[in-house]
Amino acid sequence: MLAGFALSATLIPLHANAQDQQTWTMTSTWPENIDAVKIDRHWVDMVNNIAGEELKIEFHAGGTLMPGTEVFDATETGSIEASGDWPGYWAGLNPAFSPLATTTSLFNALDYFNWIQQWGGRELYREIYGQFGMVYLPYGVLNNESGFMGRTPIESIADLEGKRLRIAGRDQGRVMEQLGGSQVTLAGGEVYQAIERGVVDAAEFSAPGIDYSVGLAEVAEYWATPGWHQSATVFGVMINQDAWDALSEETQKKLEMAADATMGWSLAWSERQSTDATQKFIDAGITINQFSEEDLARIQEITNEVIVRGACEHPDHAKVYHSMISYMEHYATWRDISVPFNMSRVSDNLPSLEELEICMNQ
Repeated sequence: MLAGFALSATLIPLHANAQDQQTWTMTSTWPENIDAVKIDRHWVDMVNNIAGEELKIEFHAGGTLMPGTEVFDATETGSIEASGDWPGYWAGLNPAFSPLATTTSLFNALDYFNWIQQWGGRELYREIYGQFGMVYLPYGVLNNESGFMGRTPIESIADLEGKRLRIAGRDQGRVMEQLGGSQVTLAGGEVYQAIERGVVDAAEFSAPGIDYSVGLAEVAEYWATPGWHQSATVFGVMINQDAWDALSEETQKKLEMAADATMGWSLAWSERQSTDATQKFIDAGITINQFSEEDLARIQEITNEVIVRGACEHPDHAKVYHSMISYMEHYATWRDISVPFNMSRVSDNLPSLEELEICMNQ
C-alpha cells in the first residue's frame, strides 16, 4: 500500500498551468551527522524530481544557515521558505506541539500513520502550525525509540529513582518526575558527551539506527528498553504560508504526495536501520534490559494522568489528545480482534475521553 504513494506521484500531469520556476531555501533542525536529516533529503529530492518545472528546493543541513533553534522563527517570518523539524521542539509556544511530535506510551508508528492519513491528524497539524503562519506536511514517522542508554544499569522503573536522565518533551519529563527521575534537557548533539562525561546517568535520543549513527555504542554500556517515553516519532516540514500560497494548486498537491510517499519510506527505512543497529549494539557488548509488563502498566497509569493534566492546562493540547484517544478507541474495533497479527497494541487502558472533553470545554 505504501509503495502506491511513490507510484501515484509519477502519474500527476506535468503540463497544467505553466508558471515560472520558484526557488526555495530550506534547512532543518538536523545536522549532517544525524541520520534523521536523510528523511528531509528524501522529501526534497522527490519534490525536485516531480515538481522541478515549478519549484526547486535548495536544501541546507541543520546548522549551516542558522542554529536549529532558530528555524521556526526563520520559516514563520519568511526569511526562509521551509524547514524540516520535530514538532516537540516548539512545545513552549503551544503544548499541542508535544503530541504532534511523539507520545508517551500511546501511539506507535502505524497509529501515527493511520491517524494522520484517515482520522483527522493531518488537519490538526495544519491548524496548530497555521496559528504561526505556516503550513505543515508530516513526512517522517519512526517506531518507538531505543530507550535509555548510559553507563548506569537500569533494570526496572525502581532504578530511575534519583537518576539524572536526558529526556526530551514536557509530558515525558512529567512522567519521569513521578517515577523519581530528574529530567535533563540537552540538545541531541550533546548526548554523546553527556554520557561519556557522566553528566547524565543515562540518556534517550532516537531510534537505534540514529542512536548508533551518533556513536552511542562507543560510550554506553547499558540499554533499558522499550522506549516508552517516545512510543513513536513524527518529523515534517514547516512551510511559510505566503510561500505555499504562491504555488499553484497542482504543485501544492505534488508536495503533499511527496510527503505521503516519504512517510511510507521513512517507516521502512528506520525499521531496517533499527534492526541492523540493534545487532551492532549487541556486537559492541551493550547489556540490554527490558522493562517488565508490570513496570509498563505503571508507566501507562502515570501517562494517563499526565495527559489529562496537560489537557486541562491548554485547549489545543486537549484537542489533539482527544482526537488521538478517539482514534485508539475506534481502531480498537478491528485491531483488538486481530491479535496477534494487528501490527499494534491492545487498548485496554487509555485516558478518559470524558475527562479530555471537560478540559477542551473549560
